Amino acid sequence: MDFVSIMRKMIAEETEIEKVFHCFDENGDGKISAEELKHLMRSIGEQLSIEEAKAVVGDHGLLSLEDFTELVSVNGEEDEDEKELREAFSMYEMEGQGCITVKSLKRMLSKLGNSRDVDECTAMICRFDLDGDGVLSFEEFRVMMH
Repeated sequence: MDFVSIMRKMIAEETEIEKVFHCFDENGDGKISAEELKHLMRSIGEQLSIEEAKAVVGDHGLLSLEDFTELVSVNGEEDEDEKELREAFSMYEMEGQGCITVKSLKRMLSKLGNSRDVDECTAMICRFDLDGDGVLSFEEFRVMMH
């Protein structure tokens, strides 16, 4: 498995690029060096030669958070599955709130010809509402869809 694939998997599990970045940035200088990269890859059971690590960090020899974010994205973009999932999520969320509410779920299901009452929509959300806030975040929606 290559570095980018491993990072995408870690980020999917961690859900926060910054959190993964800071794991790699062992000395806390806001940059990832080839040596830090190699060390952390070894700590998760993956071998990365110093040459491979240097190739990942590039000519500057260090990766900033911005560089890291671009690297683990597909050419700076989300992969197709992620993009489709985000598009589906945006159809269900209401007014750009960043979450799916009972009201927005009911509205979208009605538009799709699959009307549900408020209690049914509440039950659907509760089933996947992992943090108990009464709405579905994108991450909870992702869990529901997989």
